[in-house]
Amino acid sequence: MNEQVVLVDENDVELGLMPKLDAHKHGVLHRAFSVFIFNSAGEMLLQQRALDKYHSGGLWSNACCSHPRPGESNVDAAARRLYEEMGLKCTLTEAFSFVYRSELENGLIEHEFDHVFVGVSDDEPQPDPIEVGSWCYLKHEVLSGMINDHPERYTEWFKLCLKDQGEKIFTINK
Repeated sequence: MNEQVVLVDENDVELGLMPKLDAHKHGVLHRAFSVFIFNSAGEMLLQQRALDKYHSGGLWSNACCSHPRPGESNVDAAARRLYEEMGLKCTLTEAFSFVYRSELENGLIEHEFDHVFVGVSDDEPQPDPIEVGSWCYLKHEVLSGMINDHPERYTEWFKLCLKDQGEKIFTINK
C-alpha cells in the first residue's frame, strides 16, 4: 500500500506523486488504467475481486485495472498488471480514456483519469488468488442483463465504463 500514484489534471498532465491510499482517501485525480479482454467468441473476461482487496472486494469487474508506476507508460503498466493479476499476455490497444469520480465504501474515493485498453486472448487465465476470487467470460447481452438486475455486484468504474462506452468496447475487438 506504499505504492505511489501519478497525480494529473483534467488533461492528463502530470502534477506529482502521492501514496495510493492517500489519493483514494482524499479523492485526488490520478492516472489509472482498465483492461478489457475478450476471447475469439467475443465474450468479455470478468474477474471477481478478491474479498480482501482494500476496496470493492468481492465485486465483479473487467479483467484488471490499476495505476501506472511513476515513469511507466500506460500500455506497459496495463500489460504488467494483466499478467500479475490474470496470468495473461496479449497485445493491448488503447481504446479511449475518461475521467470519473465515485465514492466507495470505507470513505474512499476513486477519482481517476482512466486509460482503457482492449485485447484478445483465448488463453485460460491463471489468476493470482490474492487479487482475484473468481473469473468468467460473458457475452454482452448476458452481462448487460446481469448488471441491470444486480448493479451492486459490480465495481463503480466498470459500470460507468460500460454505460458510457459499452458498445464501443464490445465492437473494438471485432
